[in-house]
Amino acid sequence: MKLKTLATAAALSAAGLASLVTTPSAFAQAKEQFFPVLVYRTGAYAPNGVPWANGYVDYIKYVNAKGGMNGVKITYEECETGYATDKGVECYERLKGKGATVFQPLSTGITFALTEKAPNDKIPLITAGYGRSESQDGMAFKWNFPIAGTYWVAADALIQHIAKKEGGLDKLKGKKIALVYHDSPFGKEAIPPVQERAKINGFDVQLLPVTAPGVEQKATWLQIRQSKPDYVLLWGWGVMNSTAIKEAVATGYPREKMFGVWWAGAEPDVKDVGDGAKGYNAVTMQHGAEPNSKIVQDILKEVHGKGQGTGPKEEVGQVLYMRGMMSAMFAVEGVKRAQEKYGKGKVMTGEQTRWGLENLALDQKKLDTLGFAGVLRPISTSCADHMGANWARVHTWDGKKWNFTSDWLQADETILKPMVKAAAAKYVAEKKLTPRTPEDCKG
Repeated sequence: MKLKTLATAAALSAAGLASLVTTPSAFAQAKEQFFPVLVYRTGAYAPNGVPWANGYVDYIKYVNAKGGMNGVKITYEECETGYATDKGVECYERLKGKGATVFQPLSTGITFALTEKAPNDKIPLITAGYGRSESQDGMAFKWNFPIAGTYWVAADALIQHIAKKEGGLDKLKGKKIALVYHDSPFGKEAIPPVQERAKINGFDVQLLPVTAPGVEQKATWLQIRQSKPDYVLLWGWGVMNSTAIKEAVATGYPREKMFGVWWAGAEPDVKDVGDGAKGYNAVTMQHGAEPNSKIVQDILKEVHGKGQGTGPKEEVGQVLYMRGMMSAMFAVEGVKRAQEKYGKGKVMTGEQTRWGLENLALDQKKLDTLGFAGVLRPISTSCADHMGANWARVHTWDGKKWNFTSDWLQADETILKPMVKAAAAKYVAEKKLTPRTPEDCKG
């Protein structure tokens, strides 16, 4: 009788467990926040896309290991875009119905396409360091969040840095700066701020588009050898970057005079060029390679130390890994900020998360608590400002590692804000949209 009772209990227990596995309870479902992850682990841009994706996913695993977002665990699903806009849109359409919290396109082209879709679907877009620069204006772009920097910030910071090297902004007059850019929405974002600075500071700009993916640049660098610009700005991504540095070596253009955007200043861009890359510079999106930061040490312990690392341990703390991790942190903190208003321990909708992203308050104390001390400066967004910070630095490759070679640089808002306002107003007019009102900001 006792054996029969035990057998019956065991059977009932097994049945109960089976039902839990096959049909998760409503409670379990309600405690999961879904993060779609658009990546490109294949194709021409994979060497740069992979470390970003690994950093992003590792941070999600780290947050879950620490108990989630006030008890809410993060679920995620990767979707391969290959950096192609059409595939990015397909990924968006496939994943948005699964309760998507926020999308991070990791492509300016995909961002342009999703900017048209996000308002209807009420899903925010985080485009940390890329996308539409005018989307800093939250009154025109309610759902876009270029948190911590835009291409216009990057370009202005670089021009300021070059001016300091020359002895002042007035010393730029008569200089020639070549802009070698990826011939795509991404690369073209650099043109307006550089041309605006040229008009103000009196230097000449040479525009040199490079067809994607950028493996053929001989004609471009022949033009550079002939025109002898004082400086070259490199707005590249993926294989285009290392190709440009190799062509600079071949044509004798000094790497010390080359300055890349923050998507042209990571380990994959320089490691295969050897000593030829020494002296090459790039602006950073505040952070650089941060192997000694607390957050990196925490992830090595809590994720990689427990056999849960997404990629190789050696890349943890490298530039693009840090960028992916930082981007995930913005999404997590957006949800947590929303929970402060709508309920801790609850799953947030896209619309509630949008409010959280619009009210980010990452002060120094918060950054220190998160392990980002020395990595980022404070970031504070608002209804009108969806960027929240406009700081950058420059780092230089010494042949083995990146080293910061500038003080903190702050973009000149007296130049950029009118540009942002004008471009945002143009977008609103073209799309026949209604700008947000102060009343809308109270929601």
